[in-house]
Amino acid sequence: MTSAYTEFDARDLAVDVYPPQEDSHLLIDAMIEAGVVPGARVADLCTGSGVIAIAAAAAGAASVTAFDICPKAVQRTREEALAAGVEVDVHRGSWARAVEFRPFDVVLANPPYVPEAPMDDSGLISATAGPSRAWDAGPDGRVVLDPMCAAAPLLLAEGGTMLVVHSECSSVTRTLRAFRAQGMKAEVVAQQLIPFGPVMTARAPWLRRAGLLGPNSTQERIVVVRADAP
Repeated sequence: MTSAYTEFDARDLAVDVYPPQEDSHLLIDAMIEAGVVPGARVADLCTGSGVIAIAAAAAGAASVTAFDICPKAVQRTREEALAAGVEVDVHRGSWARAVEFRPFDVVLANPPYVPEAPMDDSGLISATAGPSRAWDAGPDGRVVLDPMCAAAPLLLAEGGTMLVVHSECSSVTRTLRAFRAQGMKAEVVAQQLIPFGPVMTARAPWLRRAGLLGPNSTQERIVVVRADAP
């Protein structure tokens, strides 16, 4: 599948916001493949650079509303949407603010999901990875994923779709169970093995000891989970 992505200045993004990476592009591809965006009311949670929100707008969404707690991410998303010639309504605040604007036909999310190692065991992580709040997600990587999955029925319109991307290290099984426990149909619709980036390279020894990665793993599996509301 070929997707058109907005060009971003990676050097600037490395300092200010989470730069678009394989997880961002995998989610965009899954969104396009699902065919649920044209004419839909779309929310992009934890928008970061805005690349996913902009792709949704370019794919024909009726409206796109994006959320991020970082003011630099909000500014960047607004600037890039303007440059791309698409309309994205961007709000500063937690992803949970999306409840104020519900219901949405489609909810997209690339939340923080990397398990957070003890302070003295985290290693040196390059600034090119972006701010730590963009990926640190507690000891099991689910400090954002769990409440986000729980909020899905509140965010979605009847028959709506949520697409969430995250790492195998933060338990794909738990995400599927969380959606299904609320009566939603949930499945993995895309996955990709990728080389360790700067965060995973620094965290890999701890993740292996914690049993969150295989003992000989040199790549990370990222997945997109689709959940459909009744």
